[in-house]
Amino acid sequence: MDKFIIHGGRKLNGTVAISGAKNATLALMPAALLASGTFKLGNTPRLRDVTTMSSLLKSMGMKIDFTNNLLTLDTRGVNKHEAPYEHVKKMRASIYVLGPLIARYGRAKVSLPGGCAWGPRPVNLHIDGIKKLGANVELEHGYIVAHAEKLTGARIHFDISSVGATGNVMMAAVLARGTTLITNAAIEPEITALAEFLVKMGAKIDGIGTNRLEIEGVSDLHPSDCETIPDRIEAGTFLVAAAMTGGSITLTNVNPNHFSAVTAKLEDAGCKTEILDSGFWFQAPTELKPVDATAVIYPGFPTDMQAQWIALMSIATGTSIVTDTIYTDRFKHVPELERLGADIELKKNAAVVRGVKSLTGAKVMSTDLRASASLILAGLVAEGETEVLRVYHLDRGYEAIEKKLKALGADIERVAGEEF
Repeated sequence: MDKFIIHGGRKLNGTVAISGAKNATLALMPAALLASGTFKLGNTPRLRDVTTMSSLLKSMGMKIDFTNNLLTLDTRGVNKHEAPYEHVKKMRASIYVLGPLIARYGRAKVSLPGGCAWGPRPVNLHIDGIKKLGANVELEHGYIVAHAEKLTGARIHFDISSVGATGNVMMAAVLARGTTLITNAAIEPEITALAEFLVKMGAKIDGIGTNRLEIEGVSDLHPSDCETIPDRIEAGTFLVAAAMTGGSITLTNVNPNHFSAVTAKLEDAGCKTEILDSGFWFQAPTELKPVDATAVIYPGFPTDMQAQWIALMSIATGTSIVTDTIYTDRFKHVPELERLGADIELKKNAAVVRGVKSLTGAKVMSTDLRASASLILAGLVAEGETEVLRVYHLDRGYEAIEKKLKALGADIERVAGEEF
């Protein structure tokens, strides 16, 4: 099992290209099930989760080629409508196949999903939305089993704004008979990207980018191509890395509007930023100010940046409070950061972070994707050597992160390692 060995103390400087968005890609790929033919998805990141989704879609009969970040999907051979446990257990986003399968083929059998080992993330919103469109849905031996001769448009309100449920119901509704109205829909950039892709395929969707989506069902869709949007969480992670190391970097292939909540907090902490024609420039301050952050739904501060922000605040000059209102128990990175010398106190869904003058290298264990990122960031500034184990979590959501960090001046190496 691979691990990272990091020797801290080096400033990050230079230019880094941000990869395509993981969470957008994982929605675009199953959307191809809605039409027969060949799709080309550019700027697709090479990630473990993309490989997992590819394996799942291949098991249904889809042909996939992945060359130089261009993902080609051929759906003409799809002849199975089941997402088995062996694939779905690895990644929660696998449930995205439910909507397309039931919409186009009238049936779906999808295992209840797995993924990061933290927090309850129920699929009831997905199931309730599909039911309202007229599908008969049962839970059988750990599987969601759905049938429908033809879906019918409906009014669907989400009590909780859910990215996954919004995407799944939207993909089902585009082939339903009549009009579907989704209120309190998620407005994350990844959902906007999915909606725009569906429109390219021939779907009729009004209200894209808002929390009110009106979808007029069509009889069929056609293949289309698209460029995957940049990954806003990767962008935010690299900005925090530069902030922690006292560096100055320029991000390319980014949309600064997508991570403005993060940059606003970084500016409050004393960082300087500038939107350029060719990207986004960032400079760390000589002294990091403590800044509270509360993770909320988009366009607020993202929960996927909560762990990284705690790492940053661990070396700020004062005390800050980092709260997560989305996933209230997403704090497994805290004990590992404490092994590096961070001073953090957990109070329910909040972390009280008292900045320390320095962190010290140690052996730490990754527990999930973003927790892993926070440990890498802390290791970049820790005195001495830090070993980060179980880095397969990083490979789920960051494309060649160690290569990008090394190009910016970090002393980081991937080596074969043992399980901690």
